Amino acid sequence: MSYTAPVKDMLFVMKELAGLEQVAALPGYDDAGYETAQAVLEEAAKFNGEVLAPLNREGDKNPSFWHDGEVTTTPGFKEAFKQFAQAGWQGVIHPQEYDGQGLPKVIATACIEMLNAANLSFALCPLLTDGAIEALLTAGSEAQRELYVKKLISGEWTGTMNLTEPQAGSDLALVRTRAEPQGDGVYKVFGTKIFITYGEHDMAKNIVHLVLARVPNAPDGVKGISLFIVPKFLINADSTLGARNDVHCVSLEHKLGIKASPTAVLQFGDHGGATGYLIGEENRGLEYMFIMMNAARFGVGMQGVGVADRAYQKAVAFARDRVQSRPVDGAAKQSVAIIEHPDVRRMLFTMRALTEASRALAYVAASAADHGHRSPDEAVRKQQQAVYEFLVPIIKGWSTELSVEVASLGVQVHGGMGFIEETGAAQYYRDARILPIYEGTTAIQANDLIGRKTLRDGGATAKAILQQVAATAETLRGHPQPAAQAMAQQLARGGEALAKVIEFVLANAKSDPNAVFAGSVPYLKLAGIVLGGWQMARALLVAQAKHDEDVAFYSVKIATAHFYADHILSQASALEASIVTAHGQESILALDSALF
Repeated sequence: MSYTAPVKDMLFVMKELAGLEQVAALPGYDDAGYETAQAVLEEAAKFNGEVLAPLNREGDKNPSFWHDGEVTTTPGFKEAFKQFAQAGWQGVIHPQEYDGQGLPKVIATACIEMLNAANLSFALCPLLTDGAIEALLTAGSEAQRELYVKKLISGEWTGTMNLTEPQAGSDLALVRTRAEPQGDGVYKVFGTKIFITYGEHDMAKNIVHLVLARVPNAPDGVKGISLFIVPKFLINADSTLGARNDVHCVSLEHKLGIKASPTAVLQFGDHGGATGYLIGEENRGLEYMFIMMNAARFGVGMQGVGVADRAYQKAVAFARDRVQSRPVDGAAKQSVAIIEHPDVRRMLFTMRALTEASRALAYVAASAADHGHRSPDEAVRKQQQAVYEFLVPIIKGWSTELSVEVASLGVQVHGGMGFIEETGAAQYYRDARILPIYEGTTAIQANDLIGRKTLRDGGATAKAILQQVAATAETLRGHPQPAAQAMAQQLARGGEALAKVIEFVLANAKSDPNAVFAGSVPYLKLAGIVLGGWQMARALLVAQAKHDEDVAFYSVKIATAHFYADHILSQASALEASIVTAHGQESILALDSALF
């Protein structure tokens, strides 16, 4: 089965929930209204559906492989990447002055979702390149931006992010890769980096590695890390490629999923030192790398949305075709398609509702980022940027966790056939499983949500968002329809549950950190469920108001929101109880570690 991008759903969210027209009114986005968004999304849907989606299964069966230091990607990937680059898809969000299209993040986010739904393994290469571009635009010198950014946007070169080492996974204080200054602004880099996505491949002429390393006499810990550009091929004064740099791929990892994406072990400096160039100032590398990481974390959240939607589409198609068993209510004497059975409906509705809620929350966050970047009002910029930053760990953590749940349900809908590789459902499950892990595990996102996003401003941003949630619930109370009443009740309860957890975090983080952080992931999940439910509630209000304009489309929106309220938002109270009421940390920490 191929992939059909849900363009109508995407445009609905962009227009009705993410405020596309308000984004288009921002300085520099004058031509980025609904018509532009529709044209871009339709072209993206065509490219992803016709070019990349057919390669997804091929990548799983014939992964990238390593031989004598060189990596050959899945058949068809190199040609597809050339088409991707020539069509300008790498530059959708990046500045026009560097030959990008300069479109708002909210439009680019829909394109990212399609790319990941069509072919997650392929999409990882543009994802890392986007992060490298963001880092260079923010922290690179003017000369570095001029030299690298246009080449990265054009797809002639690609980018990577080199953090992890064998002894330093999430704890970057343990990074040992070293960079020795040569006295002319050049450094020699020595060390080993692991889990480097697209660290070596054959799809572009050069690879621009951004590498964390320590200079001599650097402070201990994360304060002593610097960031360097280490290109695969050195670059001549006329911008042509020169000699091969001393960085080599020594192996590729064999993985559970995303098999077509080459995950490389890179060795720097085995033959005298890899030539590197400092980005910004020494010992500020982690600060600069976080620019890449935050961009990548949002992008990984969109991977979760994309894979979830692809798994849902496949499960629906199978459920319509698979005939098994008579209806439990006796409505037919013969066996019927399994989509007629209540539990299959429950699974499909869960898949759909989670996917739609996570999509909406991400697009709304992207819109906040656009306002935070371009609003002429400084106060609005700060407030919207704070909203975006608060939502990023939720989008990354919640959307990726639910993608595993959705993909697993997709396998379940297929029954025994879902466990058979040839049907394709298993690939989405295997591919999705990495998403809650890389670019910071769900626990790391949850710790970020507590430490940087809730405690740092005393919960001000979280409480401001909850005021909007409460206002939406109050508006729904004035609508007599069953869906509106169910959503009003559950959204109000969910908002109250989240508010209690936020107060618990604020009150206990210093005095009893174990109590707070034992519930960090449930807090993140609760935030995702409630804030996703808020978007479903807003969609419900629009759908009720416009129902007669497109009865079929808006009826689906109303029914999906109703299901979300009854079956997903209703989980909020239990999550709150596990964090606050029952003091869940007591049971979590009750068993001595030696007894596990």
